[in-house]
Amino acid sequence: MMNNSQKHNLSALFFCMACIALNLLLGAFVSAFGLPLYLDTVGTIVAAATGGFLPAVIVGFCTNIIKNIYDYTALYYSVLNVLIAFFAAWLTDRGWLKKKRGILGLIIVCTLIGGGLGSFIPWFLDGLPYDSELLSTTFSDMGFSPQTVNVLSNISQDALDKTVTVFLALFILHLIPQQYYSYFRFTGWMQTPVSAGEDTLKDKSIVRVMSLKAKLILVFGFSLTTVAVVTVVISMEVYHKTIIKEHTQIAQAAVEVAASILDGDEIDEYLETGGNTPGYRETEQLLKTVLYSATDVLYIYVYKIDEEGSHVVFDFDVGDMKGVDKDKVRADAIGTVIPIDPGYKNDIPALLAGEEVDPIVTRDEYGYLLTVYHPVYDSEGKCACYVGADIDMEQLADMEQSFVMELICVFMGFLIMMCVFVIWLTEYHIIYPINEITKCVDEYSNATDSQEQLDEGVKKFRGIDIHTGDELEQLYKALCKMTLNQAEQMRSIRILSDSTQKMQEGLIITMADMVENRDSDTGAHIQKTAAYVKIIVEGLKEKGYYAEKITPEFMSDVVKSAPLHDVGKINISDIVLNKPGKLTDEEYEIMKTHTTAGKKIIEKAIATVEGGSYLKEARNMAAYHHERWDGKGYPEGLHGEVIPLSARIMSVADVFDALTSPRVYKPAFPIEKAISIIEEGKGTQFDPKCVEVFMDNMPEVEKVLKKYNSDM
Repeated sequence: MMNNSQKHNLSALFFCMACIALNLLLGAFVSAFGLPLYLDTVGTIVAAATGGFLPAVIVGFCTNIIKNIYDYTALYYSVLNVLIAFFAAWLTDRGWLKKKRGILGLIIVCTLIGGGLGSFIPWFLDGLPYDSELLSTTFSDMGFSPQTVNVLSNISQDALDKTVTVFLALFILHLIPQQYYSYFRFTGWMQTPVSAGEDTLKDKSIVRVMSLKAKLILVFGFSLTTVAVVTVVISMEVYHKTIIKEHTQIAQAAVEVAASILDGDEIDEYLETGGNTPGYRETEQLLKTVLYSATDVLYIYVYKIDEEGSHVVFDFDVGDMKGVDKDKVRADAIGTVIPIDPGYKNDIPALLAGEEVDPIVTRDEYGYLLTVYHPVYDSEGKCACYVGADIDMEQLADMEQSFVMELICVFMGFLIMMCVFVIWLTEYHIIYPINEITKCVDEYSNATDSQEQLDEGVKKFRGIDIHTGDELEQLYKALCKMTLNQAEQMRSIRILSDSTQKMQEGLIITMADMVENRDSDTGAHIQKTAAYVKIIVEGLKEKGYYAEKITPEFMSDVVKSAPLHDVGKINISDIVLNKPGKLTDEEYEIMKTHTTAGKKIIEKAIATVEGGSYLKEARNMAAYHHERWDGKGYPEGLHGEVIPLSARIMSVADVFDALTSPRVYKPAFPIEKAISIIEEGKGTQFDPKCVEVFMDNMPEVEKVLKKYNSDM
C-alpha cells in the first residue's frame, strides 16, 4: 500500500507526462498550420508554476528529447527549454506570476533565453539562418551586421511566441484549482513535518556563513562542472584527432586514386612539352574528377621534386566547382618551379629519394591546410613525381566548433536537470530532516520553564518520525531516546527539588515558629511581615527600581526567608524577650544582640546545608533589618544602599507590623498613624523607594491587616 509521499510522486509523474504531451501537441499544432510560433514551453511553465523546479526541468528536458525523434535539432535546444523551466520556477517561487510586472518579467526572461540565447546555437552549428525574412530584411536595411540581424530577428519573433505562451499557461493555471498544486510536486519527505506548510521546511537562517544546502550544491556543482570541463576537453581532443585521421584517410584515398591514373613514364614528357602531348588533357580531366569527387579536398596537384624545387605537372583546385574563395585559388602553370613546402623541410631527403612522407598541417598564404603526399613510380621503380592533396583545416575547425556547441547544448540541459534533481534529493533527504531536528532541539533546549513544556517538546520531536533509512535516521532515533530520557530525568529532579524546597520552607517556618512561640507578644508577626515583604519587592520590580538586583531568584529568596528575620531572638532570655514593660538600657542592648545572633545562626546553616544560597538573604535580613537609611541604626550603623536591599525591605515591613500590632506595653496604632510614622521615616529611617511602593500598594497592605487582625 502506497504512503502519501508515494501517491504524491505518482501524481507528479503523471502531471509531468501531461505537460510534456501539451508541449508536443501545441508544437505540432502550430507547425501544421504554419504559424510563426513554437508554443513548446507552455507545459514547461505550467509545470514550473504548480510543481516547482524538478517537474519543470523534467518537462523541459524530456520535451526536447522526444522531439529529437523527428527533429534532430531539438536536442541542441534542450538547454533553452531547461533554462526557461528553471527561471519560470524561480520567478514563480518568488510570487512574480501574481503581479502584472512579474508576468511581463517572465515574458522578457523567456524571450531573452529563447530568442537571444537561442540565436547563438545555430550560429555555431549551422551558420546564420533567419527565421523571419521580413524582420531580417528590416534589420539589415537599418545597417546592422549579419550577426546582430540574426539576434534581433530571433528576439523579435520569439517575443510574440513567449507572450502567447505565458498567457496560455496562465489560462491553464487558472483552470487548475490551487489546492491541487501540492499533488504536482515530487516529494521525498517520508515523515510528518512538525508544522503545517512547506515554508516551515525552508531554512531561513542567516546566521551561518554558508548553509549545509549551499555547501552540498557547491560541492556537487564544482564536481560536476569539473567532470564536464574535463569531458568536453577530452571529447574535443578525441574528436580533433578523429576528424584529422578521417580526413587524412580521405586525402590519402584521393592521392592514391590520382596516382593510379598517372603514368610515371610520361611525367618527364609532360614537363618537356608543357603538357602538349597526347593524353595530358585526358589525365587532367580525370584528376579533376577525382578532386570533385573527394569530399573536403581543396587542392590536388602533381609535383616532380628535385633539388631545384617542386616542378608543377598538374595543379588545380575546386575553384568554381565548390565555390571556394578566389583568394585561396592556386593554379600554377605546368613547368613552374616552386619551393618545397616549408612544412616538409625535415623530409627533403626522403622526398628527393622518392620515399613516402607523413601528412603535415601548415598555415600559409594558401590557408590552413592538411597536406598529404603520395609518390608515383615509373616502370623502373623510380619516383617520377608526387601527388599532393590539401584538406581545408578551416572547415575542420568549423566542424569542431559545431561539435563542441552540440556537446555543450546537450550537456548543459542535462547538467541543469541533474543539479535540480540533486538539490531536490538533498533537500528532502538531508536538509529538511536536519532542519526539523534542529528546530525541535532548539525548542526542546529552551523548554526549561516547566515539565509540561519538556513533555510537549518530546512529543513534537517524536512526531517528526524521520524515515531516511540512513545514518540520519539513526541520529534522529538516538536524539529521540536522549530527549525522552532527559525529560524523565528532569521530571525526577523537579520532584526531588520540589520536595527539597518544601522541606526547606518547612524548616524555615518551624524555626520561625519556635522563635514566635517564645515571644508571647508577636501575634502572627512572621506571616504579616512576609506578606508585606512580598508586596514591597513586587512593587519595586513593577516600577523598575533596583532592576539589576531584583531578579526572580532574589524575589523568591526574600519572600521565603522573611520569616527568619527574628531568628536571633532564640538567644534572648524569656525575661527580656517577654518583659511586659519598657526595657532598661541594659536590657535593650541585650535585645539588640538578636541581629548578630541571627546572622551567626543562619551563617552556620549556610555552611552546613549544601546549596543553601537562598539563606543569604535570610542572613542579611536577620542581621541588618534594624539598620537605618541615615546610618543611625544597629548593629553596624550601615547607611543608604550599603544596607542590603532585603534588609531595607524588611525594615519597612517590620516597623509597620510593630506599629499596627498590639504589645503588652502599648496598644496597636491606627493604620493612619502607622502610615504617618512610616512616611516620616522616609529618607531617614527607611529607603525612600521602599516606602514609596509600600504606600502605593496600601490596598494590598490593608487586606493583610484585615486577614490577621480580627479587630480591624
